Amino acid sequence: MQEAKAERPTEALPPIPGKRYFTIGEVSELCSVKPHVLRYWEQEFPQLRPIKRRGNRRYYQYQDVVTVRQIRTLLYEQGFTIGGARQRLSGQQARAEVNQRRELARQLRAELEDVLSILKG
Repeated sequence: MQEAKAERPTEALPPIPGKRYFTIGEVSELCSVKPHVLRYWEQEFPQLRPIKRRGNRRYYQYQDVVTVRQIRTLLYEQGFTIGGARQRLSGQQARAEVNQRRELARQLRAELEDVLSILKG
């Protein structure tokens, strides 16, 4: 029984299909995490917010599935606590946003320099 637990974190996860929405059952299978664990993680990780539709059914988007896999890796493979994983994800999200803003600023600057050169010429 202990050997099965030791192998669980290192098992290869299936590829994420190119769908728009996933049910909690599909995410559970794609990420090797039980549905009750996913519902718990929704409470603990603000990054994980599936859309709720009629009957309070959850619909996860592609990015949610990626986030669940990141949480799973942090908790099961890297040994983080819930709090540590939450902090790590918040830091990653903040860095990604900063990088996106920097790239946008670079693109905007390049376009403005092009416009300026056209106006001067």
